[in-house]
This record gives sequence, structure tokens and C-alpha cells, in this order.
Amino acid sequence: MSPSKAPVEATLDPRLLRIAAVVILGTFMSILDTTIVNVAIKELSKSFTAPLATMQWISTGYMLALATVIPLTGWAADRFGTKRLYMASIGMFLLGSALSGAAWSAGSLIVFRVLQGLGGGMIMPAGMTILTHAAGPKRMGRVMGIVGVPMLLAPIIGPILGGWLVDDVSWRWIFFVNLPIGAIALFAAQRVFERDEPKPHHSLDWPGLLMLSPGLAIFVYGLAETAAGAGLDSVGGGGAVLLGLALVIAFVLHARVRNGALIDVKMFAQRAVGAPALTVFLFCTAFFGVALLMPLYFQVVRGDSALHAGLLLAAQGIGAMISMPIASRLTDKLGARRIVVVGLSLVALGMLSLSQISDTTTLLQVELTLFVMGLGMGSTMMPAMSAALSSIERHAVARVTAGLNVLQRVGGSIGTALLAVVLSHQLAVAMPAGQSATLHVGHGVPAGAPGQVVPALGAAFGHTFMWSFALVICALIVALFIRRSHVDTAAASAAHVIVE
Repeated sequence: MSPSKAPVEATLDPRLLRIAAVVILGTFMSILDTTIVNVAIKELSKSFTAPLATMQWISTGYMLALATVIPLTGWAADRFGTKRLYMASIGMFLLGSALSGAAWSAGSLIVFRVLQGLGGGMIMPAGMTILTHAAGPKRMGRVMGIVGVPMLLAPIIGPILGGWLVDDVSWRWIFFVNLPIGAIALFAAQRVFERDEPKPHHSLDWPGLLMLSPGLAIFVYGLAETAAGAGLDSVGGGGAVLLGLALVIAFVLHARVRNGALIDVKMFAQRAVGAPALTVFLFCTAFFGVALLMPLYFQVVRGDSALHAGLLLAAQGIGAMISMPIASRLTDKLGARRIVVVGLSLVALGMLSLSQISDTTTLLQVELTLFVMGLGMGSTMMPAMSAALSSIERHAVARVTAGLNVLQRVGGSIGTALLAVVLSHQLAVAMPAGQSATLHVGHGVPAGAPGQVVPALGAAFGHTFMWSFALVICALIVALFIRRSHVDTAAASAAHVIVE
């Protein structure tokens, strides 16, 4: 390499910045869609006259779809080319968005959200692959700092934008808003990205795919039905749980002996990878469930509008924005375990506070709780991911990243399904006689309801949040087994953006 060429390769040249801008556009759109929908659950429930146990599948189905396609990204990129995959993923995401905005029933919306998730799951990994190849190792750290911006801003902007659209425009526009953004991203990708030729390296693990994807979906469905009161002895409850679990176990046994399996499960049997991976799974199970229910608490219990609820949720995103870069730097100096334990302790403190929430809890206390939880979230995800990725060889990073991504999404889908159904059950139990039948999350407190209805609502939310507190405590215990060794967060930062 000539001395005159070195500075060019170390500089963020205009071509690289254009590629990064296109990747940011697609990444921001897909992350935004994860956060924008939650503030609309109450309005969607009202529009379709559907209970919360049904409407939660709008989020659960989306995350399960993400988990399904993420392991396919490497194979699809080799088979069809990364540029084609990126553009096809955005195209499918836009088709799902358009159909979701035109949905005529709760069932149709859930199906279209699954289609949207199948496209959205590959946008970030494909985009990051293109960017990694363009940047090279010497510029990846600075590029990741740029691409990480949408990961920090989307949790703040999503609920606010969604609240405004629901209140002043229409809930349909929380999906239609993706269309102009996606159209620009498609046009820019066609112009900016260089065409790469397909280079198939391995065949797709079809047996693994046919075991893992249906197994996860059936397991989460059975878990939701069981929590709803179907019982472990019912076909829809316990039967589905056992069938789903059997398929997942069959996949694990299959992946242990097959080369090129959908997920390299052998890596997760090692403590260095398994402990942080399980920590991430438990944390996401708790956190995504709370993310679904907090907007409902503001709207149903406190009577806030969707926009006001979105604004109140911003405290959590601000907390994460502050702590994430600090935690990343401290991880290099102190090791991942200490930072993750501190982060989970903050989250546990916030979850404990939420478990005591009621209709009379001051707004200041709720906002401080969300801010503390945001600080904890920003101090948990990056260090835990770093701990898992820093202990493996470079050639295994992509496979472990895919597995971590699946664990995150599956944990989130289980959390949303479980907490939504637990809340529905608690509402039925906690409400005074004669009121539970008339209460609906889409309509809030019935007109003329007695004064004890609102306190009962607050108590139901508090009890449900106790489940999240218990899950975070489990994550905290597992985090104690993360190895003490210091980690290199530079290599893990790209994978974290992919996972988020």
C-alpha cells in the first residue's frame, strides 16, 4: 500500500458516507416500526373491537417474523447478492406496510404485520454487510458511530410520531408513513450501492428452518393461551407449548450435528457465549413486554392521548441515549460483567417501581422510573453483546450474531404475548363485579363506572409489571456468570446495530 493511499482509506470519503446514509435510512425505518405501533394498540383495539390478548399479536407476530428470517440473511446474501437482498427486503417491508395500513380486521392486520416483519428482518443485516465491505476494518468504528444514531433516536421519535398520527391523522398512517421513506431508500440503494454477484457457499438448512420457525410460533401461541386461562391440559394451551418445545428441541439436536446449520447452537453451549446470550434473552423478554404495556397504562389508567403517551415515553429513550456510549467505553476498561450487572440493577429498580404503580402514582415518579430503566437498558445490551462476541474467533461472529438476534426477537415476542395476556387476566380478576365485562382497552373506563374501577386498573398493571421484575432478576443472576475478561467493543458494535 502506498503512503498516499493510506489517508484516503482512513478517511470517511463521500462515497462511503452515501452508502452509510442509505443504510441509515433503511435501518431507521425498520427500527421505527418496532416502536411506533405500541402507542396505537388502544386505538387499534377500539377500531377492530378486539381484546388485548388478540391485539398483542400485532407486535408478537412481527417479532417472530423477524426471528424467522434473520438466520437466512447470510445464505440469501450469498445466493442472490447483497444489493438485491437489501432492495427486495425493503420492497417486502413496504408491501407489508401498505397492506397493514389497509387492513380491515385484526386478523388481516396481524397477517400483514408478519409479512412486514419478514421483509424488515433482513434490512439491517444486509445493509450492515454492504457497509462493512465498503468501510473496511480501519473505518468501521467511526462508521458504526454514525449508523448507531437511528438506534438511539427511533425509541424517542417512534412513540411521539405514532401518537401524533393516531390522534390527529389516522392509525393507518403509522404504516403508510413507511412508504415515502422506503421509496427514497429503494431509489438511493439502486443508485448508490454497487452490484455484487451472487456467490453461493452453502445450501440452506431446510430441515432446521422447518423445525425452528414453526416451533417458535407454536410455542409462543401456546404460552399465550395458557396464560389466558386455557390451562396446561388443553390442546391450545399446554398441547401447543409441548409441540412447540419439541420442535425447538429437535432443531437443537439437529443443529448440533449438521454443518452449516441455521444457527450454530454449539457456540451457545460455551459459557463465554451462553451466559451473555441468556442474559439478553431474559432482558428482552421483560423489556419488550413493558414497552407494549406502558403506552396502555398512560392511555387507559391516566386518560392521556396517544401523543401525550408518546411524549411521556421519551424519558426512557433519553436515558438509553445517555448511558449507551458511556457504558461502551467503560466496558473496555472494567469488563462487561460489571457494566451489565449495574445496568440490570437499574432496570430491576425501575421494574420494581413499576410493580407498585397505581392510578395515583405521580407523573414525576413514573418519568424518573422510565429514565432509570433507559439508563439500565443502555448499559445492558451493548456490553452483553460485546461479551458474547469478543470471546470468539472472527469467522464465527456472523453466526453468533444471527443467533443473538434470534434470541432477542424471540424473547421480545414471548414477553409481549405473556405480559399482554397476564394483564388481560388481571383486569378480569381485579375489576369489581359487573365491570370486567364492559371494560375494554380500546374504550378505557366505562362511562358512569364506580370510583373503584380506576384503582383496580392501576393495580392490574402493577401486578403485571411484577412479572417483568422477576424476569429481570433472573437475568441479573445469569449475568453474574459472564466472564470477567475485558472485551473489545469495536468488533461488537456492528453486531449490536444489526441486532437492534
